[in-house]
Amino acid sequence: MTIRQQTFGTTKDGRQVTLYTVTNVKGNYVSFLDYGATIQTLVIFDRSHSPIDVALGYDTIEEYENGRDYFGAFIGRVANRLERARFDLGPKTYTLAVNDRGKNHLHGGLKGFDKQMYQAEILDDGIRFFRTSPDMEEGYPGNLRVSVTYRFSDDDVLSIHYEAQADQATPVNLTNHSYFNLNGQGSGSIENHTLRILADFYTENTGEGFPNGNIVSVADSPFDFRTPKTIGRDIGADNIQLKEASGYDHNYIPNGRGFRKIAEASGEGSGIKMEVWSDMPGVQLYTGNAIGEQTGKTGVRYRARCGFALETQYYPNAMMKTHFPSIILPSEDLYESDTEYRFSFM
Repeated sequence: MTIRQQTFGTTKDGRQVTLYTVTNVKGNYVSFLDYGATIQTLVIFDRSHSPIDVALGYDTIEEYENGRDYFGAFIGRVANRLERARFDLGPKTYTLAVNDRGKNHLHGGLKGFDKQMYQAEILDDGIRFFRTSPDMEEGYPGNLRVSVTYRFSDDDVLSIHYEAQADQATPVNLTNHSYFNLNGQGSGSIENHTLRILADFYTENTGEGFPNGNIVSVADSPFDFRTPKTIGRDIGADNIQLKEASGYDHNYIPNGRGFRKIAEASGEGSGIKMEVWSDMPGVQLYTGNAIGEQTGKTGVRYRARCGFALETQYYPNAMMKTHFPSIILPSEDLYESDTEYRFSFM
């Protein structure tokens, strides 16, 4: 295992950004930025020893600062959407930054964790990024000490460990927003990828993209991925949920509890397979429906549905739905969560 660091650029406010690259014994590697604690590159060599970069991203810090798609970013304090950008906690109502549809809150706000700089600690097989989110940052109460630790093994397992602790009660829901294309970033649509999600239920959305509170069976619907199928097979079905989101952008409720396998995907071109394991109660399938036409890494073109995300998380909009698992982190309690992306070949 080798770890290399190099300058990636300088932010608009003059801070130097560092790229850390972790390479295993096979030559496969993952690169991370201390800006946004971001997964910038994830290269798996295929059977013909051609490098396949399976993660979407950018080549410059300017593109990350200006980007709106959260490529590879660490997301917090609260991932996903919160309706009306406010919540009640104890006797107080907290108003958050509005950055979705002119009235809702998305992925931590206007300057969420994806737009912050982190301190870095180099480990034997990865990087730990950490910072303190100050009281009332983007409207959230409490000083929150937060860290995300990325490790990459010789068995091609990318593991993510989240920790957080606050000096007063506050909502916390952390995730990573990597977009994957297992045939290689820039190789085209992910609709031909085969996907399986081990979940009997999902949370139904409103027309604005956040859960309305209904927990619905996937049976006999386009949302059933319990048996592997291509992402594109049912994405155009006559279904109001799919039409309103222009594809999949929904929280699934993986079967079982604790750390378990929750999903697997494979690229038909490369033969690369990815398993997702997590202890989280939910996982958001997002098929990149709103990715705009733009230039990605190495000059390739990105467009809608050129990458997909499987974001492990608590249920979105949990502050508004009391029957959902709570995301309130009590004062001085420790938030911990683990997710793994395991790569192999079909």
